[in-house]
Order: sequence, then structure tokens, then C-alpha cells
Amino acid sequence: MLEGILDIEAEGTVLVRLHVQPGAGRAAVVGRHGDALKVRVAAPPTGGRANDAVLELLAEVLGVKAADLELVGGASSRSKRVRVTGVEPDDVRKRLENAVGNAGPGTTVHRPQERRPGI
Repeated sequence: MLEGILDIEAEGTVLVRLHVQPGAGRAAVVGRHGDALKVRVAAPPTGGRANDAVLELLAEVLGVKAADLELVGGASSRSKRVRVTGVEPDDVRKRLENAVGNAGPGTTVHRPQERRPGI
């Protein structure tokens, strides 16, 4: 399910692509959004609060310390990249898939629509 979302950079280092929905009712890993993992956070997108909330959520889901996560791209965008260190890639994949599985009923997998010329 997470093909294309995770990139293995080096031994013990994984890059996760995220699509973030700030200002949500609760924080959760929701599902797939194109080539990214969709996450929702309650924090608003001002003052870096949503970025901090994303890192907190990932730390909790992955069972790592916040110091093991680094936002490496997309600080002011909904599309973000987070580097995870100190966890095996298979463990990252399993924990994220488990989080998606626990997202609950009504969770959808979002895929961006293909754009046609002239529309």
C-alpha cells in the first residue's frame, strides 16, 4: 500500500512523503493521496504549528523520539518530506500501514484527478 511513499536513503534512514491537512478535528494518518501519505492534524498552518504537529504525530505512530525526525522539504506547503532515522524501513512501512488500517471506517484513499488539456 505504501509503494512510492517511502524512499530508503541510507541504512536506517527513510524519507516519507506526506500530504498534510491542517486544521482537522483530530490528528490521524488517513490513507494515500497520490504519491504521498495523507495525514490530518488539528493545528493550524500558522507559525509552523502544523509542521510541529505532523512531527509529533509521526513520532507517536513510528514509536520514535522527535529528534529522530526531520522536516526536509515543504515547510510552507501541504506536500512535505520527513526524514526518519534510527528505524528499519520495514518497521516504518509496517507501522504506517497499521496506522492507516486503524484510521477507521469512512476513510478514503485520495488520488489527484488527472488534468485534461483545456479544462
